[in-house]
Amino acid sequence: MSKKNDGAGLNSRLVRKPMQKWGWLFLLPTFAAFIIGFIWPFVQGIYLSFCEFHVASDAEFIGLGNYVKVFSDVGFMNAFKNTALFAVVSIILINVVAFMIAYALTQKMRGSNLFRTVFFMPNLIGGVVLGYIWSLIFDGILANYSTYLTANASYGFWGLVILVAWQQIGYMMIIYIAGLQSVSEDMLEAAKIDGASGAQTLFKVIIPNVMPSITICTFLTLTNSFKLFDQNLALTGGLPSIIENGTKVNATELLALNIYSTYNIKWTYHGVAQAKAVIFFLLVAVLAIAQQTLTGRKEVQQ
Repeated sequence: MSKKNDGAGLNSRLVRKPMQKWGWLFLLPTFAAFIIGFIWPFVQGIYLSFCEFHVASDAEFIGLGNYVKVFSDVGFMNAFKNTALFAVVSIILINVVAFMIAYALTQKMRGSNLFRTVFFMPNLIGGVVLGYIWSLIFDGILANYSTYLTANASYGFWGLVILVAWQQIGYMMIIYIAGLQSVSEDMLEAAKIDGASGAQTLFKVIIPNVMPSITICTFLTLTNSFKLFDQNLALTGGLPSIIENGTKVNATELLALNIYSTYNIKWTYHGVAQAKAVIFFLLVAVLAIAQQTLTGRKEVQQ
């Protein structure tokens, strides 16, 4: 009869050692796909941002000319302003409402599982489909006032906020529910024994312990707000057009849509669009890292 530790010995000597020696061979296909599908296009995209091109094979290096055009583009600056404002409003609205719903659904209310499903369902619908559906809804409401969604920049902006909030609140709610359910019952009981009110328990005990969920949801809403494209395209298409500093720009156009529109002007603007994409990447990366650092510091160590 073999000893109990024979299995452990076989695992360490006959399995673990070959895995350590040949493991890289199994990782190679995934690593190669990552290089081909992400790293190489990313590096090539940076190079193309310094070029004028129609297709990648006929790229002609022109230095910083594309970046000069980007920073002198009134439309890009207007899109950046719109995106920054949209991100701030969306982050606050989505996270506050999602947390409130999650908190309510973890209070042992009847039908909570049904409500979770209902609130999450909008996240399953594609952005373009949502954009067209909500466009019909908004125009149907505004028709009573003899106007329409793209007739006013404020209508388009708040319509986009409502659409994105309706789509994403359910997803963030699920993350907040997971965080709320992980709060120790002993801590809540101790707060109750100490005479803490409901508000004190919420702000002094629950929220500090849910900071990891807040970090994740803030990161997702921040990056999603800056990357938003399909909803913006389907709902307003950037309209209405206004005059900004003597230049015609789209009042509800966000950064991703502005890059797409720039690429489609004519082939001589492909390099400018690529330069905008590089700046866009750097902007989102810096903001995401800064947000993760700031909110991560507030997390309670369990």
